[in-house]
Amino acid sequence: MAAQRVNGPRLTGSVTKPTWRDGLDPRRVGWIRPLVIFVPISTALYFSRASATWQFVTACLAILPLAGLMGEATERLAERLGPGVGGLLNATFGNAAELIIALFALFRGLDEMVKASITGSIIGNLLLVLGASILAGGIKYPTQRFNKTAAGVGGTLMVLAAIGMLVPALFHGLVDLSKSGVKNLEHKLSVSVCLVLLATYALNLVFSLVTHKYLYNPKGEDCDLEEETGGVSWGVRRASAVLAGATVLVAFMSEVLVSAVHEAGLAMGLSEIFMGVIVVAIIGNAAEHSTAILMARKNQMDLAVGIALGSALQIALFVAPVLVFASYLRQRPMDLRFSTLEVVAVILSVMIARMVAEDGESNWLEGAMLLMIYAILGLAFFFLPAASHAL
Repeated sequence: MAAQRVNGPRLTGSVTKPTWRDGLDPRRVGWIRPLVIFVPISTALYFSRASATWQFVTACLAILPLAGLMGEATERLAERLGPGVGGLLNATFGNAAELIIALFALFRGLDEMVKASITGSIIGNLLLVLGASILAGGIKYPTQRFNKTAAGVGGTLMVLAAIGMLVPALFHGLVDLSKSGVKNLEHKLSVSVCLVLLATYALNLVFSLVTHKYLYNPKGEDCDLEEETGGVSWGVRRASAVLAGATVLVAFMSEVLVSAVHEAGLAMGLSEIFMGVIVVAIIGNAAEHSTAILMARKNQMDLAVGIALGSALQIALFVAPVLVFASYLRQRPMDLRFSTLEVVAVILSVMIARMVAEDGESNWLEGAMLLMIYAILGLAFFFLPAASHAL
């Protein structure tokens, strides 16, 4: 998404996240901090070989504050290192928690859950996050406005990402799978599509950090970091230490979560694809979900829309290709072929999100409709038979 100054804070773009300079205060998402107590609880349950369900639940709760800390440390480093390096840092670590969880699932051979978590992150940001933000803000303000040009650019990029998911699925349905070498062609197509997605992501980085960086860092917006954060300033060392520590703990909690997800799903009567699309996706994005809603409640819709579309784009254009390439480090690589329901869900989400954003204004009913669509898709994944996942 392009960022322009329009009656409020600047929109941070499809490859970067809103910074503390944009009005975000770490105390506003402090409600998840106490959940850090679940880190030692989950660790104890893991080593004592307790119930898989309890391991899974406590690991999910432990990841919430850790993901929030990773995001906060990344933003603090971005502020200290300047707009260029900071923007690149945000682009790289913006969805680090989701990527780490997916990597652990990938190397345990849970390909369907990995793909489901990608789908879930995309539709979750476009429907759940955007819908909840619009609804929360719309209850307080009859009509809220945001930069429709910026939202339109983000929506167009999401259409490209949706095509990247659709083409491998169409190829799979059109070719004769009984012929030798067809599966190899599917993997080659997936790799080629991933290269195109990464190239698009790189071009967007060049756009936001080089050729049009003035859109993301307008003159006159610089201000004192300590003043905006209530006098609390993080140095590079402290922010780096917090980021490193939180990353290590997220990695360990991801191992606990992934190791228990299958048994926990069976115990709770939930399929692997539902766990990936709904549960894991929500856990990985919870910190920024709450931030987007809070910004909408403050009538800062540029920020709320930027968080929702920006996170969805980063998952589709960066995280998904990285996971495909990472799968070549194991014996059986993963392709980019999603199930029919996953592809349809993403396409519908992109269409409705673009329709809501194209006029540059929103109201509470539009937010409610986005949430209803998310609920319908969630029900479809809940009732989807296991044998249908690969269709």
